[in-house]
Amino acid sequence: MNPRWLKTLKEYIEALLVAVVLALIIRAFVVQAFKIPSGSMLETLQIGDQLLVSKFHYGIRVPFTNKILIPVHEPERDDVIVFEYPFNDKLDANRPQLKDVDFVKRIVGLPGDTVEIRAKEVFVNGQKVTGPYVQHVREDIEQNSLPEDHPPITVDPAAYFDHCEDTSSVCRAKRDWMPPITVPEGKYFVMGDNRDESFDSRFWGFVSRESIRGKAMIIYWSWTGPTNIRWERLGRLIH
Repeated sequence: MNPRWLKTLKEYIEALLVAVVLALIIRAFVVQAFKIPSGSMLETLQIGDQLLVSKFHYGIRVPFTNKILIPVHEPERDDVIVFEYPFNDKLDANRPQLKDVDFVKRIVGLPGDTVEIRAKEVFVNGQKVTGPYVQHVREDIEQNSLPEDHPPITVDPAAYFDHCEDTSSVCRAKRDWMPPITVPEGKYFVMGDNRDESFDSRFWGFVSRESIRGKAMIIYWSWTGPTNIRWERLGRLIH
């Protein structure tokens, strides 16, 4: 083989390896792409939006772990975050596809906050949560809170957050009502902006600080297919 060709091939291989290493470093420490698969964050995020998530925003982690090595910012209320779904082997037995899956939701309650839901209205520390991002698409409101025999949150939070995700009266009640609950240290209460169609902290509890991948920052691409690119959404910052 021609020595010049060997030299050129070696240079290409070295450049490729460097590019791969840099891509892995960037993905691990700086930024990660995330695609919106559902409508739980409508209208803020559309199905088919592709986001850049800042992994550096909340701190630098030890490689291949969830341990934060150098903290930068703490998560704040109203941040839109990407996190690993808190999979429970028993309660999510019929949803194995959610294991090791990342979700995107908005932070509603910080550690120490008291969160309550009354007839779909969310209250944090006694103050009603409002914002242009909140959406309700169903007019029905479950008239009764949880059945009398349902474990109250003050007895066993693990029993209250039973991961229900169907159209039963109990699940609709959890969608529309929640007794006051204090968010534990190191945990966050999150909800989808599309409140009536979001599988979130109302059903499965809290997100741990270690599970947060990063803060959603910008939409870099958005489409529903090759013939429907949503140009007006490209470059839109996420609030």
